[in-house]
Amino acid sequence: MKNLLEWIRDIVIAVIIAAIILAFFKPIIVQQESMQPNFYSGDYLITSRQAYRLFGQPERGDVIVFKSHLYDEKGKQKNLIKRIIGLPGDTVEIKNGDVYINGELLQEEYVAEQGLSGEMEAVTVPEGRLFVMGDNRRVSQDSRSPEVGTIEMDSIVGKVVLRLYPFNQIKVF
Repeated sequence: MKNLLEWIRDIVIAVIIAAIILAFFKPIIVQQESMQPNFYSGDYLITSRQAYRLFGQPERGDVIVFKSHLYDEKGKQKNLIKRIIGLPGDTVEIKNGDVYINGELLQEEYVAEQGLSGEMEAVTVPEGRLFVMGDNRRVSQDSRSPEVGTIEMDSIVGKVVLRLYPFNQIKVF
């Protein structure tokens, strides 16, 4: 009987610890090519659910996972992984494939290929929203497309804080 109670206690403690961890962190497996060359399909990432509630506001360059208005073939709402490009109040424009924020060229060493962002008239990011883009601009469905548009800050699932797999590319962000 004593062994049974110890087992139950250990299981309850493990469940409580797991619940606490999952309240702060969410594991994500990348299933897209839109963030290459920085994140590949099959990469296992850890996102911080509380990053913007406890540790400050979203910043340009942060990589986030958010709930989109897109649905997969099973009718489930898709989570997308993108990089924050424009913050509330910013004017984002794309000319000759280059991104401009408030009239200044955005230096983007993280993109797959420079100058492939297409063309886009100037858009001012509304309050409470973000302009996001994938690093692989050729295939990324992001704020440039009307299906995604600017995203609500409330739709953020988490900020990417750690690549856990593949093991030879573990990295803290």
